[in-house]
Amino acid sequence: MRRITAIIPVLLIIIIYSCRKEQILTSGSLEFSTDTLLFDTVFTTIGSTTAHFTVYNRHNQAIQIKSIHLGGVPEAHYRLNIDGTSTKEIKNTVIPANDSIFVFVEVTVDPNNQNSPMVVLDSVVFQTESLTQDVKLVAWGQDVHLLNAKTITTDTTWTNDKPYLIYNSMLVDSLVTLTIDEGTQIYIHHGSLLYIKGTLMVNGTFENPVVFQGDRLEEFYDDIPGQWDRIVFFEGSHNNSFNYAIIKNGIIGIQVGTLALTDKPDVAINNTKVLNMNYAGIYALSGTITSKNTIVANVGFYAIALLMGGNYTFYHTTVANLWAYSNRTDPSVVISNNLTANGIYYVGDVTQATFGNCIIYGNKDDELGLSEDENYGFNILFQNCMITNKETDISDTNRFKDIYTNLNPMFVNYGDNNFELDTLSPVIDKGKISIGNLVPFDYKGDSRISDAAPDLGAFEFTH
Repeated sequence: MRRITAIIPVLLIIIIYSCRKEQILTSGSLEFSTDTLLFDTVFTTIGSTTAHFTVYNRHNQAIQIKSIHLGGVPEAHYRLNIDGTSTKEIKNTVIPANDSIFVFVEVTVDPNNQNSPMVVLDSVVFQTESLTQDVKLVAWGQDVHLLNAKTITTDTTWTNDKPYLIYNSMLVDSLVTLTIDEGTQIYIHHGSLLYIKGTLMVNGTFENPVVFQGDRLEEFYDDIPGQWDRIVFFEGSHNNSFNYAIIKNGIIGIQVGTLALTDKPDVAINNTKVLNMNYAGIYALSGTITSKNTIVANVGFYAIALLMGGNYTFYHTTVANLWAYSNRTDPSVVISNNLTANGIYYVGDVTQATFGNCIIYGNKDDELGLSEDENYGFNILFQNCMITNKETDISDTNRFKDIYTNLNPMFVNYGDNNFELDTLSPVIDKGKISIGNLVPFDYKGDSRISDAAPDLGAFEFTH
C-alpha cells in the first residue's frame, strides 16, 4: 500500500498538466517569404496563374491570427485560398509553433480599353490583437481582343492596337482574307489552333514582327514548347504569306495541307522564325511552299517535314536543331513522296524540293532523311548547302551539288536564338551567287551581293 500511495501524487501532476490547454499567442509578429507578390502580365477577363507565399510563425507557441483579408482596393480583383478555402477573408487562423501556412492568390483584371498595360495593386493583411502586417500584391494587366471559338466570315484586318487572345481555336473561313499588320501580338491558349480555309497574310517587318505564341506570360514560359497547337492550312487555301513572323512554343508551327488529296494549299514563308516546337516547325502534306530567309530551330522531331509529295523551294534557310528536352530520333529535315497514316498508304509526286544556300545543322549524326517510292516523282536538289550528315547517301551529283558536311556553322549565340554567323564561321562566302541574286537581302536587310559570294543560311556576315 505504501508503494501505491507514493505513485498517486505523480499521477495527479501528469493529469493536471495534460488537461491544460496549450497556450496560444494572440499577438506577435509573423514572417513572410516575400514582402511583395508580383504577377506577370495578366490578360483582362482571363484569370492569372496562381501565385503563393508562405507565412511563418517563428514563436515557440502557436499564434492566432485574428483576420487574414484583402486590403480592399475597389478596382482590384484578387482572390485568396487559405487552407483550401477560397475567400476574401478568413478569421481566427492558428499557426502552430515554429510552423507555417501557404496563402495562394489569383487575380482577374477588368478591361480598360487601353493598349498600354495597367497596374493593379492590393495587399493581403494579417491582423493579430496588437499588430497589423501585410504582403503587397502587384499585377500588370493587359487589355486584349478575346476570340473564343471565333469564325472569321468577312475580310478582316488585325492591327497592333492591342494583343489578340485565341481561346478554343479560331477559323478563317473559305474565300475570306485575314490580314495581320506589323507589330501585332497573337496569344494562343493551350490546345488551340488557327484553322485557315481562306487566306492568311502576315505583314510584319524586321523592326515590328508579328508574333504567335502561347498565352502563359510568366518568364518561365518564354521558350517552353507545346503551349498551343498549330497554324494549319486546309485544302482550297491559297495566296497565304508570312513575312517577318515569329512563331514559337507550340506543337507544330505551320502545317500546310492535310491528308485530303485535292486542291492543296500554298504558303510563302519569308523572313520568319519558327522556334521551340514539340513536333515540327514546318510540316507539309503535299502542299506548296516557297521560303526565303527562314529560321527553324529547336524542334523535337522535324524542323521541316515535306511528306506525300508537293512542291517546295527553300532559299537561304537556317535549320538549327540542338533540341535538349529529350532524345531526338528523327532527322531535322525529311522529304518523302509517301506516308503511312492510320494504316493507309498515301503517295504523291515530289515535283520539286529545292534547297539552295541553306544550313541544315543539328546534334544528330544525320539531319537529312529521304524516303522515295520509285513509282512516283522525287525531284530533289540541294545546292551549296551545309548538312550535318554521316550515313544518308548524298553521292548523287544530280541531286547534291557543292555540299559541305559536318561543319559547325558557328552561330553567334544559339542559346539566345541568335543565328547570325560568327567571324570564323566556315559557311561564309560558300553560297551560289545565282541563288544569292534571287534573295539579295538577308533577314536583317543586309546585302548578300556586295562581296565575293553569299553566305549560307538566313544571315549574311557583315564586318
